[in-house]
Amino acid sequence: MIIFGTKGYLYQLAILTLVCGHCGNPSAHTLRKRVTKFTLFFVPLFPISTKYATQCTFCGAEQRLTAEQAEQLQWQASSAPSAGQPAGGQTVRPSE
Repeated sequence: MIIFGTKGYLYQLAILTLVCGHCGNPSAHTLRKRVTKFTLFFVPLFPISTKYATQCTFCGAEQRLTAEQAEQLQWQASSAPSAGQPAGGQTVRPSE
């Protein structure tokens, strides 16, 4: 007897601030990657499909993306300065 099937994995790649195309609010969107893998005897072997999407945290609307769009958004999220950092990339320390 051979046991095979599929298993889904969900990865959160980034959190971005975007204007939602559904509700029109500027809010946080999660960039997610959904991978479906073929399993044999409950061991995941290789990916069957990979899909990318953003989901609005305000209204919950989900928008599908291509791999190129997702890569570009992920690059924008990683290159954007985080809170407490100026655009030059230096860490701001409180004065004593």
